[in-house]
Amino acid sequence: MTAGLVRWMKRAGILAAVVVVTLFVGRIVETQRGPPLRVWHTYVPEELTVDEMERTDWAGYVKAEAALFERLGAELKSGLEEEDRIPGNRYFDGSPIYPPRFQQDWNRSYVLEPDGPPLGAVVFLHGLTDSPYSLRHIARLYRAAGWVSVAPRLPAHGTVPAALSSVQWEEWHAATRLAVREARRRAGPSTPLHIVGFSNGGALAMMYALDALGDKALPRPDRLVLISPMIGVTSFARFAGLAGLPAMLPRFAKAAWLSNMPEFNPFKYNSFPVNGATQSHRLTQVLQGRIARYEREGKLGEIAPILTFQSVLDYTVHTKAIIDALYAHLPRNGSELVLFDLNRAALFSPLLRSSMETLVERMLPAPPRNYRTTIITNGGPDDREEVARVTEAGQTTSTVRPLGMYYPQDVFSLSHVALPFPPGDALYGLQPDGTEDYGIALGAMAGRGERGALVVSLDALLRVSSNPFFAYVIERVDEGIAPRRPAPAAR
Repeated sequence: MTAGLVRWMKRAGILAAVVVVTLFVGRIVETQRGPPLRVWHTYVPEELTVDEMERTDWAGYVKAEAALFERLGAELKSGLEEEDRIPGNRYFDGSPIYPPRFQQDWNRSYVLEPDGPPLGAVVFLHGLTDSPYSLRHIARLYRAAGWVSVAPRLPAHGTVPAALSSVQWEEWHAATRLAVREARRRAGPSTPLHIVGFSNGGALAMMYALDALGDKALPRPDRLVLISPMIGVTSFARFAGLAGLPAMLPRFAKAAWLSNMPEFNPFKYNSFPVNGATQSHRLTQVLQGRIARYEREGKLGEIAPILTFQSVLDYTVHTKAIIDALYAHLPRNGSELVLFDLNRAALFSPLLRSSMETLVERMLPAPPRNYRTTIITNGGPDDREEVARVTEAGQTTSTVRPLGMYYPQDVFSLSHVALPFPPGDALYGLQPDGTEDYGIALGAMAGRGERGALVVSLDALLRVSSNPFFAYVIERVDEGIAPRRPAPAAR
């Protein structure tokens, strides 16, 4: 090794050390500016372990969950500071958004039983920071068709954000397997099995389906419905663990959090720890690797048909990863990808980036493709009505069907969180229908006024949280429910 090379390596090492120290100090400064951590950031509820979930049944899981919530209630009651006892805090028992005060606390696991013997079973897997609330509308659709719906609260969810600071994705996977066992027990071994997954739950649904291909002891799903599935996450998640390094020192515990916000949503965390991003990245990396390996080994030929709904604009997951890391590997088995395009007739259209013009074309490979592709888009540049532009698997031409549906003029796109909620949803709907009251209507808030008056930034209220095309989603999901119980005859 020459003297010049040695000097260069020393300089490179010094430079790298300076960069690391600078980032480390910068992260400390950034987090120390934020609000102090509260009890919901520091108290970690004790969940069942992976081994315990493998050994128990649904009744045991629900019993442990009830005990967990009882311990949590006592901890919060004694741990809240006086400034936390405000109407906008979901953990204050005097708040209108305090979940235990509702007729049903949708943070908890639930089962929807049909009238009569189940014709099939379906498992619902919610997303990261989310709760079983998010898929209840689709669960009701299945129940009305005569199916039993099993919706677990995945570990570290529905309680306090701190729970996500220590969870491992394998715990979510174990809870998925437990829920499938219960679904099969309730409906019997000969009825069809579906799995519906939203966001992180979509990744878990895929993981389970792949497990079942290689393990004959696991019931195979007959259909997968994925909504904004977390097949790939943003590149930041890969390095999120580095952002939490200062938290190794107790004085800088706030560095373990990517966001530290007031908890004003009764069924979803607003604060988000570094570990949540780390586990989502770990899950997607394992999932992508397994999909690619199973294709090479010829194991994907028996995978269930997959119906996926995805917004072309998604700040949380990579839409392109769904295409490249999942659909590009699928056999021609009846799978379909439904993409919701931007509103190209929106009031905001002059402000859209020029790259948005060809967004869909750049995402999709040229036809023919092994899967059916449906694009929900404007019929023309000046046409507000949405159409379904369908390209069948193996075909190169498209057909167009008007939907009689429209984007609201002030909405320029859907978002990651919007797809499973109808506009009338009590919490997230643009126009809540008034049939339920959860103390706050987040989706209906326009968020217009002067800065500094709200406990949250306006950015938190700008993201559209319900789907004006939810009726289309329900229609397409409903097409795949068979057998089904006939609707009661009109009197």
